Amino acid sequence: MTDAPAQMTRVLITGAGGTIGRVLRDRFRGRYALLRLGDRRAQAPAGPGESVVTLDVRDPAALDAALDGIDCIVHLAGVPGSASWPETLAANIDGTYQVFDAARRHGVRRVVYASSNHAVGFHRRETTLDAMSAPRPDSPYGATKVFGEALGRLCADKYGLSVACLRIGTFRTPDRPTEPRQLSSWISHRDMAQLVGRCIDHPAYHYLVAYGVSRNTRNRWSNAAVAFLGYEPQDDAEAFAAEILAAATPEDPIAAQFHGGFLCPIGFVGDTRRID
Repeated sequence: MTDAPAQMTRVLITGAGGTIGRVLRDRFRGRYALLRLGDRRAQAPAGPGESVVTLDVRDPAALDAALDGIDCIVHLAGVPGSASWPETLAANIDGTYQVFDAARRHGVRRVVYASSNHAVGFHRRETTLDAMSAPRPDSPYGATKVFGEALGRLCADKYGLSVACLRIGTFRTPDRPTEPRQLSSWISHRDMAQLVGRCIDHPAYHYLVAYGVSRNTRNRWSNAAVAFLGYEPQDDAEAFAAEILAAATPEDPIAAQFHGGFLCPIGFVGDTRRID
């Protein structure tokens, strides 16, 4: 399939009631002809240019209704690394599959998928990661994000979807980093909105992987491969470094070795010397 420029004017956000979803809703207000906001949770009433829908991404019929006329899906719905495996399986594996499959059925042109830095979390922290870094999940949660990236690749190659996978770093509310690892991994609210907006609005790409990270002095994730998006982060976690480092306690010795940080030691019974 040859990519053709396409203007994305009708956007569905899944998980719109979550932390990132609420920020995107606020910052995208009035930007698109239609911003459809889907979540299992109750949301604020729709404003001008908005549509609010009750949506469980595991339900194909609900997805069929939500995708009517949609150009682009921003797929945020899922559960975090602290969730049980049955919850994680249902939301992050089955739910993600259902979203991509519904996008294929309905001729949606683009999916922007919320992956995670935890998909590559067992790379050593001194290594700079980029779009070509091999998957190396640090947890079952991270493994589900690897699945989502692979499914996105399949749907791009086999079904012609345009797919962006965002390996999101540390997104916080309030909008600031709070511990030393986040001095490299933090992404601010406005930078997150800029990155997602660039992925929605760019006229044509096949498949990409980008890191959701601000312009941090200590950043070890490279977006050089997706410079064409025009993403230019504005914020730097270093503004908070003195305060954070003054109050910091020693990091777990396993967590300190790897990009994934706190998820790496959970359940760990291996030998870090064997992890190159």
